[in-house]
Amino acid sequence: MLLPAQALAAEEHGLPGQTMPLWWALPFAGLLLSIATGPLLFHHAWEQHYGKITAFWAALVIVPLAVAFGIPSATEAVLHALLTEYMSFIILLFALFTISGGILVAGNIHGTPLVNAGLLLIGAVLASIIGTTGASMILIRPILRANDNRPFNAHVAIFFIFLVSNIGGSLTPLGDPPLFVGFLRGVDFFWTTANLWQETLFVGGVVLAVFLAIDIILHRREGGAPKIKDPTPDTKVRIRGLANLPLLAGVIGAILLSAIWKPGVSVSVLGVSLELQDLARDAIILALALLSLRVSYKSHREANGFNWEPISEVAKLFAGIFICIVPVVAILKAGHDGALAPLVSLVTSPSGEPNDLAYFWLTGVLSSFLDNAPTYLVFFELAGGDPQHLMTSFASTLAAISAGAVFMGANTYIGNAPNFMVYAIARHRGVKMPGFFGYMAWSGLVLIPPFLIAGFLFFR
Repeated sequence: MLLPAQALAAEEHGLPGQTMPLWWALPFAGLLLSIATGPLLFHHAWEQHYGKITAFWAALVIVPLAVAFGIPSATEAVLHALLTEYMSFIILLFALFTISGGILVAGNIHGTPLVNAGLLLIGAVLASIIGTTGASMILIRPILRANDNRPFNAHVAIFFIFLVSNIGGSLTPLGDPPLFVGFLRGVDFFWTTANLWQETLFVGGVVLAVFLAIDIILHRREGGAPKIKDPTPDTKVRIRGLANLPLLAGVIGAILLSAIWKPGVSVSVLGVSLELQDLARDAIILALALLSLRVSYKSHREANGFNWEPISEVAKLFAGIFICIVPVVAILKAGHDGALAPLVSLVTSPSGEPNDLAYFWLTGVLSSFLDNAPTYLVFFELAGGDPQHLMTSFASTLAAISAGAVFMGANTYIGNAPNFMVYAIARHRGVKMPGFFGYMAWSGLVLIPPFLIAGFLFFR
């Protein structure tokens, strides 16, 4: 369940962050560690019991909060997180997942370097429109089909994760979960478009150029190798499920409507105030998702390998993450008076100004191994948590946090939700994907140099 939506969240919920010791952050750290290691170290147990594990860590926050601060304060904090943020967050993800799952790219083309680069570019653009999860789901199978007759094709899936599942989603709140968290916190819809387009063009352009160079070299090397029979011969490419496209446009329209229409009307639910424009947005988005199930052909979803497990997992894990982050946010709001004062000092210059480069790298490094949405939230709060202030006076700091969270989610398989999905689909289709550390070798060699340059150019 997501964070408080207002700048003074800790005070609103009666959680005295300045007196809360650091052990309040242990459930948050434990849950994120479970998410990071569970799929790798105890895969089968994790698949069957991740919901119970998540509930366990959440209980380790809720029960102590009730004991330490009283049931009313604990209930208010959790309900505020659930009703004002988590509900909107999961409804959007559900809608993008459902609607994009009804769009099928059928047929096949030959995966030459230029064709592959073009598909990656299209996917990167789509990622900011329909989300990294939606774009990854729609395009990963077509690009794998285009290259299934090539002996060297793992790099195509790796760069797909870099560009489509991560970097491409940096320009709108629809693109990547951390940016939607920022939107729910009050960041304008087009703020990231206006403030991250240069960084995105630079990093995305460099990574795409590196891919093209590698693919050309490998394609030429394949010329002298024995030919592999193409299991999916080239056929005319067709896009099925076009009825879902206006539904995607409707989702974007609903979000823009909630940003523009402010009737000043709110509804109180168990003491938590919900704005009418937010309720209307969520209702419209949910209705569009359900309509997609009615207008989409079942065969299209089956061809996409569509099932409900990925969104179910995301819903459960994010519920636990943002329950566990409630006391962490309260401590961060205490700033230099809280238990996380050393972290505050690390991202603050001697003059008291935020260190944008430190924000970029710390947000990015943690986003590489933890989920990038809560990582974004932690540093958003660390920078003050006031969206109006961050969009204006500290715009470069918010840009650094946003870029670090989105870009560096590509550094590992567990940095962003679509990464592991693409990995699993590619392996299922016979692609010899590298393991966890093998993938990190690729990301270290390809991504870290442009990140270093981008940090120097934009955030120094």
